[in-house]
Amino acid sequence: MTAVDVVGLGMTEMSLKPGATALELAVQASIAGVADAGITHGDVDGLLVGSSQGVRPDRLGVAFAAQGGFSDLRLLEHVEIKGATTIAMLQRARHAIATGEATTVMCVFADAPLVAGKGSGSTYAHSGGNEGVRGLERASGLLGSVPTYALLAQRWLHVTGNTPLALCAVATAARAWAIGNPAAVNREPLDADGYADSPMIAEPLRRVDCARPVNGAVAVVVTGDAGVGATRLRIRGIGRDHPVRHRRAGSESWFGGGRRAVEDALSEAGVTRSDLDVVELYDPFSIVTLVLLDEYRLTDGIPVGEFVREGRIAPGGSLPTNTGGGQLSGFYLQGMTPLAEAVIQLRGDGGARQVPDATVALVGGIGGRMDHHAALVLERAP
Repeated sequence: MTAVDVVGLGMTEMSLKPGATALELAVQASIAGVADAGITHGDVDGLLVGSSQGVRPDRLGVAFAAQGGFSDLRLLEHVEIKGATTIAMLQRARHAIATGEATTVMCVFADAPLVAGKGSGSTYAHSGGNEGVRGLERASGLLGSVPTYALLAQRWLHVTGNTPLALCAVATAARAWAIGNPAAVNREPLDADGYADSPMIAEPLRRVDCARPVNGAVAVVVTGDAGVGATRLRIRGIGRDHPVRHRRAGSESWFGGGRRAVEDALSEAGVTRSDLDVVELYDPFSIVTLVLLDEYRLTDGIPVGEFVREGRIAPGGSLPTNTGGGQLSGFYLQGMTPLAEAVIQLRGDGGARQVPDATVALVGGIGGRMDHHAALVLERAP
């Protein structure tokens, strides 16, 4: 099979203020991405576009190809699996390159939920529609993801016997990593006292348990051309799992599922969990990190609450996790957040937060309320 590598990374500034549109941000990221790969727009013959959920006027779509300066493409698609989209784009890109559909593919995600006169919460709260189960939830006051993930968190804490101290450990670890990340939007030190002082949004989730949306974009360049790129990161394995949940009485459907995606990615890559140098997980809420560490069996048999309270995912820990601050303290650009950080770490560009000798990374993406799981194993190519 043709070796397929990530060879370019382009990122915009992650802004907490209204400004450029998603389209304008995508253009900026794509320009930076092709420059980083040492190629031109004309060398790109495949373009995959991802965008935030919900039908919004500024949602990025395939029209970006013309607006972004691309032409004569052999592959052009909009990919949508919510937070699992980024890894799905890489999977599609790898397949296209392996089958000869394309040679060099750019994957772009951009979002601009912060608009003048409105908060990001109002933007996301309107996604999902008003019919069916979502309509019933909305009528009951469950607006957006925070209250629904709060219910998930309450249930998980009850089932596992953990306490909010585990949530605190996740939030403070993410912040400790973010302090070393110039692109992170939350870099102020955070300890247990600061966590306890953070306002409660939806019990048991405090403000610091929730991701901080930004206006920004990330683009990555994937190629099978051995002559492109100075630092190549090999796509070693990809896995997907879609539990297709039914949240009705009589079944436990708030969490669980997704392990198959990780098992498949590790198996294809020919590595084990002990080979992982860094783990970059989709963490829109602190509870998600806990659930995924447990579900993906990343704690080496140690109960996950104990694992995080011992500092094992924090700087200096045995399993460096979300090393740029993740989405909790870094920036929320859905699945591009963990992928971008994995690329930075495997290239050795992490600066103050760099994990020594990082060569193998596991990247995880989830969609919906952990309805969709995707896993990627990246390795620095020889």
